[in-house]
Amino acid sequence: MLPDTVHKLPQSERFAYARLLAYMTRVDNELTVEEMSMFEQRLGTALLSPKQRQMIRADLKNPPPLDECLEGMGDEAGRLALRDAVLMAASDGTVDEDEREALEDIAEHLDLAPDAINRLLNWTVEGYAWMQAGYDLLNDLSR
Repeated sequence: MLPDTVHKLPQSERFAYARLLAYMTRVDNELTVEEMSMFEQRLGTALLSPKQRQMIRADLKNPPPLDECLEGMGDEAGRLALRDAVLMAASDGTVDEDEREALEDIAEHLDLAPDAINRLLNWTVEGYAWMQAGYDLLNDLSR
């Protein structure tokens, strides 16, 4: 689990954060086990009420438009949501064209640096390599 500040956001922004992640799960019309695992993990950090979680899970089946997901999202919530959207998009090992386009649209809406998505993807690749090194270390510890 990432050390995070999502739980410190106002409730309305945590809900918007979760809606954006639900949107991202459906961008490429394919929901992988890896994406769902990442989604559930990140949803846990949002500390939503049971009713809100139910609404978010309904969004998994019928995601709202991107503009609607971004409404009312502050700068910090937007950056956290984009970071986690990148993690979700990359969790299955590839970021397809539709996912990349959605990520770029989010970054543009948030008025982030032009290279924001490339930088976040590089960070994600480094993070996944670090995690793999941890698994390799655990396997190497066996006698």
